[in-house]
Amino acid sequence: MSQLSNQIKAFFTASDAEVGEIEKCFKPLSLSKNEYFIKEGRYTRKLGFIESGIIREYLIVDGKEITKWLSVSGYFAVDIAGFLFDRPARWNFQALTDCHMQVIDQRDYHELHRVIPAWTLMEKNFLARCFTVLEDRVVSHLSLNAEERYKLFFQAYPELFNQVPLQYLASLLGMTPETLSRIRSRQNS
Repeated sequence: MSQLSNQIKAFFTASDAEVGEIEKCFKPLSLSKNEYFIKEGRYTRKLGFIESGIIREYLIVDGKEITKWLSVSGYFAVDIAGFLFDRPARWNFQALTDCHMQVIDQRDYHELHRVIPAWTLMEKNFLARCFTVLEDRVVSHLSLNAEERYKLFFQAYPELFNQVPLQYLASLLGMTPETLSRIRSRQNS
C-alpha cells in the first residue's frame, strides 16, 4: 500500500476498496524549490498530498510573513476554506525544497459522493482530524512557553531544523528568531 493509500485510509477512515476509488482521482505533481502550490488571493482548486519535500504555509500580515505550518512527506496540503467553499486562498503554500505530490482536483473531490456512498461521513472524519491537529497547535501555543513549544516541535520534527530557515521555524513556533537561537543554544549546551 502506498503512503497516500495509508493516509487516505487513516484520515478518511476508508476501506481498501474506497481507498482505491479515492486514490484514482489523484494525479502526480512536481514543484521546484520556491514554486507555489497555492497563492494567496487566487482560487484554489486542488488538495495535495506530499510524497517528498517541504511546503511552507504562510500569509503576510502588515508586511510580515507568518508561517502557519510546514507540510512534509505524509501530510495533506490544502487551503481548506478556499478548497471547500470556493473562496480565494488566504494562505501561500510555497515549496522550500523540490516536492513530489499527488493532487486531487476540486471537481473530482466533490464528485466522490457519486462513487462512494459513505463519502459524506468519510469527509467529516477527514475534517475532524484536520481540526484536531489545529486544536492541538492552539492549545500548545496557549499553554506552553517558548522553550516548551520548541522542545515539543523538535521532538516531532528534528530533521526540519537542518532543512528550514530559522526565521520560518521561529514564526511557526510563535517567537522571534533571536529567541529561537537562544533556546537552541541552551539545548545544545
